[in-house]
Amino acid sequence: MTDFSAPKAAVQFRTAAFLQSASAVENAPSDQGWEVAFAGRSNSGKSSAINTLTSQGKLARTSRTPGRTQLINFFALSDSQRLVDLPGYGFAKVPLAVKKKWNQQLERYLQRRESLRGLVMLMDIRHPLTDADKQMLGWAISASMPVHILLTKADKLKRGPAQSTLLSVREALAEHAELVSVQLFSSLKRKGVEELGTKINLWLTDDSVIDDLPEINADD
Repeated sequence: MTDFSAPKAAVQFRTAAFLQSASAVENAPSDQGWEVAFAGRSNSGKSSAINTLTSQGKLARTSRTPGRTQLINFFALSDSQRLVDLPGYGFAKVPLAVKKKWNQQLERYLQRRESLRGLVMLMDIRHPLTDADKQMLGWAISASMPVHILLTKADKLKRGPAQSTLLSVREALAEHAELVSVQLFSSLKRKGVEELGTKINLWLTDDSVIDDLPEINADD
């Protein structure tokens, strides 16, 4: 039997492979090992971030119709490490009943999934901290779940405005600084990939192996 409490080797993101989809938390893989989930509003760049992190252009599929993908997708990194792509939330054209159902599923997943080590939240840098984002953050914080926020599409702003937004989001969440961290990210420019990889390694490995962090190709 695998000892899930043992120190993990540094994450090899390039080996990520699709494991399964689940229509509800009850259909998820066995709640063992360690996993990190990605969450964000539809069109926040969530799938693109996963693909960029793993250097696999089609690992997480991007939907042409935002808000229609209502499955939890699990990707194996090793026999005890996973990435999880949660359904996009907050899209206005999704029926209210669907929104309510998936809000309940997301809340249950964040608060009950024992193998969940951290949540990567993605927010379009031009529209951060929407009401839906704050709701998701509230669920995570109430569960004492570490959150790492990616301000995505950072290439859409010049350096000054991007840094200003980064500082303002950090200031807005300062009271939760022990749980919440924030960074700039751009899948297009591969900006912030190493910082994201380092954070996920800390969550999915024993701290003592962080020096063995594999090099991630980035153009920062």
